[in-house]
Amino acid sequence: MIPLLIAIFVLGYACIALEHKIKIDKAATALFMFGLIWSAYALMDPQANTGHELLDHLGSTCETLIFLIGAMTIVDLIDLHGGFYVITKHITTRKKFKLLWIMATITFFMSAVLDNMTTTIVMIMMLRKIIAKPEDRWIFSGIIVIAANSGGAWSPIGDVTTIMLWMRGNVTTASLIAYLFIPCIVSLAIPLFIASFRFRKNTGNIFSSQPMELRLPQGIGQRFSRGIFAVGVLGLLFVPVFKSVTGLPPYLGVMFVLGGLWILTEILYGRKRDIEESIKNRVSKVLKHIDMPTILFFLGILMSVAGLQSAGILSSVADFLDTQIHEVFTITSIVGILSSIIDNVPLVAGCMGMYPIATPETIAAAADPAYMQAFAQDGIFWLLLTYCAGVGGSILIIGSAAGVIAMGLEKIDFGWYFKNVSLLALLGYAAGVAVLFLESLLIM
Repeated sequence: MIPLLIAIFVLGYACIALEHKIKIDKAATALFMFGLIWSAYALMDPQANTGHELLDHLGSTCETLIFLIGAMTIVDLIDLHGGFYVITKHITTRKKFKLLWIMATITFFMSAVLDNMTTTIVMIMMLRKIIAKPEDRWIFSGIIVIAANSGGAWSPIGDVTTIMLWMRGNVTTASLIAYLFIPCIVSLAIPLFIASFRFRKNTGNIFSSQPMELRLPQGIGQRFSRGIFAVGVLGLLFVPVFKSVTGLPPYLGVMFVLGGLWILTEILYGRKRDIEESIKNRVSKVLKHIDMPTILFFLGILMSVAGLQSAGILSSVADFLDTQIHEVFTITSIVGILSSIIDNVPLVAGCMGMYPIATPETIAAAADPAYMQAFAQDGIFWLLLTYCAGVGGSILIIGSAAGVIAMGLEKIDFGWYFKNVSLLALLGYAAGVAVLFLESLLIM
């Protein structure tokens, strides 16, 4: 059974990577692969309770999808009301070199406060207001993906896997910031420097020959636009606060904020009788423009990986790494590389299942106490896993939620990203691991 499931996944992955060559939408491939993997698993292992397992995985996957739908709607609502005009009008540089550094820096810190999915959406929407041609935006989008993943790794609320480890007590907020902030900066600075070097001698206008006109939408004044922008951004910032205070999952916070924005815009448009109904950007209108192919692709790829997890393939890989390698830097570095191919959520979940938090008693009784110490709370293994699973997803464009979103919004070709961005991301990733190694020798 296992070889068949691996073959299905590898073939499906290849079709996704060659989407532009075979002319089949990646969402269609991902959904078909999802159905095929689970069908094969159910038929070849009748004793397994596949229906129950499928429901469990679908529940956790839908949490991510609902969050994504809510965040995309809020960001689209801000954009359709000219909200990002507030920021873009202040970015006056005409140098691509300088613009790349500005966008990357904003993305890095914003993704730590919000999350890397939402931040990527916001930054790419903003980028569209600055650079007209889609092909000119691809290198910027690639750096945004790297910055979003690097920024999300050192914050307890910046990435799904970081949240998982933080909520389970594997890592604490203080240790995440203290030990991962510098490695995450390095993982961005190196690819950013290399990518921006090509623009250093370029003093031309960042716009096309006919620059995009930055103006507010018809019927929307600056006060209205700024109000929607402020409420939307504050609403997104409120989501992690909502989660911390109530203990409820982030997707509920996003839906709560979206509902509030929906009510607010209905009230505001109800008072604006001077605007024609056809140009009113109500939430019901925005929802019709949600990028459903991207949502369905996300569903297919996450559930396909969940099938591999249920079949025990991921845990077998983790067990092999533990018994054959027995060295945390190598194990977590490999996990990081795998997270660029396979979604990092089930990889991290598998590692958390394989390696429970080591207690002082467990460490004292272990045959190799020094090795077991790495698995204590805030141990080097958990910090490395947080960094590697988050930052490693940038190596391939489908290795992270930020990459999938950028791929969907900008229609970035998988092969183009591999040729132009993957090596940069890999260099930054490896440099960050090296910094963590030095920290483990000097500080821990």
